[in-house]
Amino acid sequence: MRFRKTVIVNLMVCVAAGTFLMGCSNSRDYKYTSRATGWKLNAKEGGFQYNPKSREQETGPGLVFIEGGTFTMGRVQDDPMRDWNNTPTQQHVQSFYMDETEVTNLMYLEYLDWLKRVFPPSDERFRKIYDGAVPDTLVWRNRLGFNEVMTTNYLRHPAYAEYPVVGVSWIQAVEFSKWRTDRVNEYMLEREGIIAPGARYNVEPGQAFNTDTYLNAPELTYGGNDSITRGGRTSQKMAERSADSTNLYVKGQDGILMPAYRLPTEVEWEYAALGMSEVREYNTYRGRKKYPWDGKYTRSANRRAYGEQLANFKQ
Repeated sequence: MRFRKTVIVNLMVCVAAGTFLMGCSNSRDYKYTSRATGWKLNAKEGGFQYNPKSREQETGPGLVFIEGGTFTMGRVQDDPMRDWNNTPTQQHVQSFYMDETEVTNLMYLEYLDWLKRVFPPSDERFRKIYDGAVPDTLVWRNRLGFNEVMTTNYLRHPAYAEYPVVGVSWIQAVEFSKWRTDRVNEYMLEREGIIAPGARYNVEPGQAFNTDTYLNAPELTYGGNDSITRGGRTSQKMAERSADSTNLYVKGQDGILMPAYRLPTEVEWEYAALGMSEVREYNTYRGRKKYPWDGKYTRSANRRAYGEQLANFKQ
């Protein structure tokens, strides 16, 4: 009797699901059959191909996830200086990823080192590329914070490697973001065995990896050097299974390439700086926390860092 009951229950589920899923089949057949057309997916004969093992977006290097929500942007507390320079407005922010810390000197030095190797400033053709990326360290000679030692040591001395880079213009920051996008995606392709290993260490001027080029005209990547673009183990297996030139390159739908890095918007910056995590209530933030972290104290209660300040501040 127990066996017969099980059969009846399964049949009832199958009939109910059939109304919405265009027929009942085992999970393997359903997974490889289009719900739109009924055609077989990933068929050897051709047709639409996709990766059934694709994962959700991976968190990029150095990033943390910021859950979106609604908050009041602008000054909402008392203004003793009587400087009401903005009007509070309600803003909705979609979830996004953001650097855990500011871009450090070490991160920016890696960018400068890459430019120097690929576009050597000793070559007159490339001299302005490197010079245009170097931060303006003379910002330390500001009247409000004159510090001549920082002018020469802050960017390159290892003691300041994990300090935020300063003197970077908006254009320089945008170019750094583009460079970071390409380097991260190049690493992802090498890690997945798509491009030849070690290609990123031997780059000629004008043949550096570019994400947009790879997505729109992959055969032109690395200056058209196909031995690099399809030199990985996975690419070679893909070529063996493919009868023509289709599906030999990674596409955006494969979930391997990262979205482009960019600067945060004003709304995203203020939302993240307020640190209003863990105060969500029906998708609305009611009020503001005193500190960006959870709790009402300025010192850590963690056993390993007990009593340490939870943030850097200047009295």
